Amino acid sequence: MISKNQIKFVYSFGKKKTRDEHQLFLAEGVKILRDILPYFEAEFVCATEEAYDEIKTLTKTHVEMATHAEIEKMTQLQSPPKALALLKMPQRKLDFTSISKSLVLALDGVQDPGNVGTILRIADWFGINTVLCSQQTADVYNPKTIQATMGAIARVSVSYVDLPSTLQTLKDKYKMPIYGTFLDGKNMYEMELTSNGVIVMGNEGNGVTPEIDKISDHRLYIPNYPVGVPTSESLNVSVATAIVCAEFRRR
Repeated sequence: MISKNQIKFVYSFGKKKTRDEHQLFLAEGVKILRDILPYFEAEFVCATEEAYDEIKTLTKTHVEMATHAEIEKMTQLQSPPKALALLKMPQRKLDFTSISKSLVLALDGVQDPGNVGTILRIADWFGINTVLCSQQTADVYNPKTIQATMGAIARVSVSYVDLPSTLQTLKDKYKMPIYGTFLDGKNMYEMELTSNGVIVMGNEGNGVTPEIDKISDHRLYIPNYPVGVPTSESLNVSVATAIVCAEFRRR
């Protein structure tokens, strides 16, 4: 049986303040745990009787047997999962020399946790191992973000940085091209794209900030089709990310 204090403690990880204080994050559901539990050190793991045997094989941490009612009080999901865990946040150092030779994504104030999670999933699909986030970007350890990553959080390194300063360093010291995405940029299909560089995706409503705009070497635009015909004002940021990454990899 899981105590009332444990239940209250686990539920509190829906709040960023609690996650930051304890350096732990909540992962929920058998599928997510199947994908990420082997990659992270677990502080607490519980599962219902149906999922217990499988979850037990995924971790060296003791797995608590939980009832559906107990998990319902701990979960952030509308439909209670059969398992959940508190996992330790990885302590990763940003290696500028290493990332300067690869393709990197940067999120400039992306607010929606679901978008951030989906972008990590896209990065994982296209072999982009590093995502840089401004301090204004949604928390990658938000339970909604973790859910949307579909396991990509285990393979993609995420760093919250002073984004303008970091991009300026990568540009000046490491000669890394900076690609910003803009509604008034140049047709990306007509531009030369490199195998390394930083692709900056902006805020859902306001786009890339003026500060990052000044640092960008290249201003990319995804053209609508056919050109000149009235269409939607813009694309969802995660959809736009997928299109841009696909074009970089296609080259």
